[in-house]
Order: sequence, then structure tokens, then C-alpha cells
Amino acid sequence: MEAILFIGLPASGKSSFYKERFFNTHLRISLDLLKTRNRERQILNACLATDQRVVIDNTSPTRQQRGTLIEAIRAARVRYQIVGYYFQSQVNDCLRRNLERAERVPDVAIYSAAKQLELPTWEEGFDQLFYVRMHEGKFVVEEWRDEI
Repeated sequence: MEAILFIGLPASGKSSFYKERFFNTHLRISLDLLKTRNRERQILNACLATDQRVVIDNTSPTRQQRGTLIEAIRAARVRYQIVGYYFQSQVNDCLRRNLERAERVPDVAIYSAAKQLELPTWEEGFDQLFYVRMHEGKFVVEEWRDEI
């Protein structure tokens, strides 16, 4: 089984990447859709209890937020591969993409996430880590390197 955590600023391409790469294979859990952490936790627990492949499509900017999710996934009765995708992006690029979205987030949400953002580390418990970036309108995925 596979549990994927997205890490990145609002409007960095996370949901679009999900639709392009995982829509047909993984259930998407998004705080934007569910609105509360309690609902998010309930859906995640249901997915883990039923051996469902899952993508957690949130900003997950801090080690603490990711740690709570990773801990829950590790407690599942089935062994999950925990895969992190870090979306490299600049605040200005996210602000520009946000203007093009149907459902915009307040600019302050982008600035706030950027201020909180901590790069993921292997020590958090990931089995795999990747960088995702946009290049000429397409997603480019690269294996994680400890230096940027």
C-alpha cells in the first residue's frame, strides 16, 4: 500500500499533480474539501482500515503536521510505503497561479505557508521523497537530494 503526502505552498500545483498522476489510483484527502482536521482524520482512518491507497493533498508545511499524519499511517494494520512529494515553488509564482484559479485562496495563506515551510527530511519517516517543479507548464519529478 502507498500513502502519499504532498508538501508545498498553496497554488504550487499539488491538486493538479494529483489529477494528472494519481486520480485513477489513489483517494484524495484534502483539507480544502473536508474543511476540518476531524473529518480529515476520519477519512484517513477509514482509508487505512480498508487498505486504500491515499494522497494527502494539503500544504503540510511543518514537520509536526507531517509527523501526525506519518504516525497515523505507521499505525495502520497494513504496512504502507510513505512517499513525500515536495513542490518547489516561489511565492510570486504561487501568487500568479492563484490569480488564475477558480477558487482562489487569500494571498496571506500563501505568505503564511511560506513562512512556516520546513523542508521534509528522511528522519520524518518517509520511505521515498521527491521534488516536483513546474517547467514549461509540465511537472518535472526528481528524486530527493538533501541539498537544493
